[in-house]
Amino acid sequence: MIVGIDEVGRGSWAGPLVVGAVVMGGEAVDGLTDSKKLTAKKREILSLLIKQTAAGIGIGWVSAKTVDQIGISRSLTLATQRALAGIHCDYDQIIIDGTVNFIDDPRVTTMKQADLLVPSVSAASIIAKVARDHYMTTIAQVFPDYGFERHVGYGTAAHQAALALVGVSPIHRMSFAPMKGSSPIVARPVRPPTSGQLAEEMAAQHLVRAGFRLIERNWKTKWCEIDIIAERSGYVHFVEVKYRKNNQQGDGLSYITPKKQRQMKFAAELWLQSKPEYVATVLSAMSLSGTPIIVEEFIEQI
Repeated sequence: MIVGIDEVGRGSWAGPLVVGAVVMGGEAVDGLTDSKKLTAKKREILSLLIKQTAAGIGIGWVSAKTVDQIGISRSLTLATQRALAGIHCDYDQIIIDGTVNFIDDPRVTTMKQADLLVPSVSAASIIAKVARDHYMTTIAQVFPDYGFERHVGYGTAAHQAALALVGVSPIHRMSFAPMKGSSPIVARPVRPPTSGQLAEEMAAQHLVRAGFRLIERNWKTKWCEIDIIAERSGYVHFVEVKYRKNNQQGDGLSYITPKKQRQMKFAAELWLQSKPEYVATVLSAMSLSGTPIIVEEFIEQI
């Protein structure tokens, strides 16, 4: 029972440091490797498979502000401790990718290129990368001037140009160059999106990665509305997006009652009246939850 440990965001100019911890427990997932060698779509698919099969998963987050306060070395230790706290199964070995041991534990082994050689470490690399990319894509809506959704906080030429133009944001690491010693100009955020808006954005991204073509979002009339309308393989899907911060009172799909399905059907028929070119249609639903928001389940036909 090996805990694989890997980090993402160590050298980033902005955003959190994230450490992933995964125990595969002998379960096999085809295609595991260093997350940097995978496409974004492949990482998303593997992340879902890992969550379905792994014996234990933990993710440790340390904010940019904390990185500035305690330094990158102590932040790596803190993020690793937080990730390991999320592992609730027994394990007898910890393998950390690289040559630096972040924690004081006799079970630790460090290994170069462990994310290529050890499945649990590969899985940790993927889990951490996908989680952090989701966060940076979401925060890009709050601070749209930087292009966080593209470079996820790393030091690209476009990122440096944005810093010169609008200054730093609250999620930049002020102890890192080129922010260190910069003028205290802080970019003002746009009005933060609501949890529902963020959930709909995550749902739309999920559909695009699954091969859907988005037709409309937030289509409304005075009688009804449709969250997302998307097409794939000749079928138009009318997608109801349900977000719950937690599932203590049931997940989002539990709110798709027969009455709600009748409302969805009415809205779809109303939309189709002016779209005679679309014939094959499906009512769909997606449930999202948590902070950060994740897609729990997508039912293509209800």
